[in-house]
Amino acid sequence: MPVRAYAARVGVRAFVKRYLLYPGYERRLSRQLVGAARPRHVGVLLDGNRRWARSVGLADVNDGHRRGADKIVELLGWCEDAKVEVVTLWLLSTDNLRRSSDELETLLDVIEQTVTDLARRRRWQLRGVGALDLLPERTAVALKQAEERTAGIAGLQVNVAVGYGGRREIADAVRALLTEHAARGASLEEVAGFLDVEHIAEHLYTRGQPDPDLIIRTSGEQRLSGFLLWQSAHSEFYFCDAYWPAFRRVDFLRALRAYADRHRRYGG
Repeated sequence: MPVRAYAARVGVRAFVKRYLLYPGYERRLSRQLVGAARPRHVGVLLDGNRRWARSVGLADVNDGHRRGADKIVELLGWCEDAKVEVVTLWLLSTDNLRRSSDELETLLDVIEQTVTDLARRRRWQLRGVGALDLLPERTAVALKQAEERTAGIAGLQVNVAVGYGGRREIADAVRALLTEHAARGASLEEVAGFLDVEHIAEHLYTRGQPDPDLIIRTSGEQRLSGFLLWQSAHSEFYFCDAYWPAFRRVDFLRALRAYADRHRRYGG
């Protein structure tokens, strides 16, 4: 489509912002981040897919989930550019499993296709995090296959949180710890005698990875909803008004700038 025709279609103001102002703003943000502190682990709550679909007039709100899935590849590329080591993407909570069967079926289809496509790229190491036993077998299999297919790939590690709940993760960690020591013959009293936070951390879904330095939530919601409940004790939070499918590199760079500008304090 010719430039003039496209500008007429989307509006002159929107055209100027997207093609004339934002590129310069992105470059300025990138320069500001040179030498700045960068997060090793970024967690993202990909929120607002259905609301985005309604806001742009789509008849099928599930198209919002599909557009949101397409955005993931862009985000991972931005994270690679920023030298991020680990990304955790929250795609489906345990609460989401209570949605209507039709809506949940479509959402699970999108998730399965997404993780399969990410694995086919063989660019990132994928790990499914969540209560896989709560998921339909086909979804759990898709996550396990993606993990197996990308095992050993160097570079960015991507946690795909599906059927994930922060409280459930902590309960699973404690259960796994108790089961492990019971198998060695330890009594409950003995376990209670040496149990500390590190023992629990060693049994979390994200064991072996650094805790998230930065957590981003889109769509204007300003709460964690149980995301990485244990691991986020010292995280910095960035809440963005944009719905996830409309999240831009500019928004990501703003989150990195906000992180770099904060003086991280531990213990108050």
